[in-house]
Amino acid sequence: MADSSVSLKGSVAAAAAGTIDIERCRDDFPVLRREVHGKPLAFLDNAASSQMPEPVIRAYTEYHSRYHANVHRGVHLLSQEATAAMEGARETLRELINARSSKEVIFTSGATDAINLVMQSWGRANVGEGDEILISTMEHHSNIVPWRMLCDEKGAKLMVIPVSEDGVLDMEAFASMLNDRTRLVGIVHVSNTLGTVNPVKEITRLSHERGIPVLVDGAQAVSHMKVDVQAIGCDFFVTSGHKMFGPTGIGILYGKQELLEEMPPWRGGGDMILSVSFDEVLYNELPYKFEAGTPNISGAIGMGKAAEYIMSVGYDAIHAKEQDLLQYATEQLQTIEGLKIIGRAPEKSSVVSFVIEGIHPHDIGTILDLEGVAVRTGHHCTQPLMDRLGIVATTRASMAMYNRREEIDQLVAGLRKTIEMFR
Repeated sequence: MADSSVSLKGSVAAAAAGTIDIERCRDDFPVLRREVHGKPLAFLDNAASSQMPEPVIRAYTEYHSRYHANVHRGVHLLSQEATAAMEGARETLRELINARSSKEVIFTSGATDAINLVMQSWGRANVGEGDEILISTMEHHSNIVPWRMLCDEKGAKLMVIPVSEDGVLDMEAFASMLNDRTRLVGIVHVSNTLGTVNPVKEITRLSHERGIPVLVDGAQAVSHMKVDVQAIGCDFFVTSGHKMFGPTGIGILYGKQELLEEMPPWRGGGDMILSVSFDEVLYNELPYKFEAGTPNISGAIGMGKAAEYIMSVGYDAIHAKEQDLLQYATEQLQTIEGLKIIGRAPEKSSVVSFVIEGIHPHDIGTILDLEGVAVRTGHHCTQPLMDRLGIVATTRASMAMYNRREEIDQLVAGLRKTIEMFR
């Protein structure tokens, strides 16, 4: 039988409670041994996609090399092994976010797909003319566009919670905006541009006092902090594998079971049905009702292994390491003349966005690449936030548990060289 649960033994980066063995951790990530343009790679673009450790890569490729078969349908051994591995990954992800049941964990192609599922299924059934959907100024486009589309279709209104100059959500304004017409609150847990950590538990509590369901976009949260959907109390939670050391093209939607059971399917096809005739379709039970067609099996297995890797390291250790990097990066960047950090929330994840007077972020990113430093430049799919802050784009350095202070030094040196070139 194929080993559908590749062991993490020998690859766990936890050194002791609350700490990370950084060199052992980095050894788990093959790409970090690369050179770029003759320079050691300093990968500081983790908010776009984090890298995959060896256990995830092995689990992902083992499926294709040892037991590649379709799931849920076959009686032969390979199909049974594939099904066991995929459903095992679902259970691991349930554990990661502390959902009550694996029935509440729906595999999707990513956080964007998961939000669209909620919009197409729950939204179309529950939002009508004159209703309101409440989101924030700092949302990613994936938590703006689907709701804008629904509002345009239904004649509803998209309401926006303001954000301060420091990138802090205006909670007083939020509370005042909740009303009898509000049908849903959609809020990002951690801003991909600012690093702001939003008080999602309090947002959910205030919303639920008025009977309003809450969707939390957790794409930037799961790799950095412990997420407990039961403690938060949210009705929906979404995240993507490639943001949490897993593959691209895979993600999950968490939904409270009672809500998911009431929601109609969005996509139709194989595996989401119990029986089909030309006169009637009987839909499958959760979670399969929302998983039409052959799923991304290897992606699901890889995402489950990524969740297992995160839990093996431990959130206390991850948080301590990344907060040290955030503090060090903030201190070092502030020594650069003409550089302004965008986003000064008191509670932040390991993201630092900045602008440098007189130099376009794209030029900064291009020169940094030649120095071996990978950062993200642009509006980061948050154009309304850029408009609010009066800027067009930023350079964003986003750090993960495997980054070192030396890579921050490499970033700073590259920025100083960039400034010299533009003098």
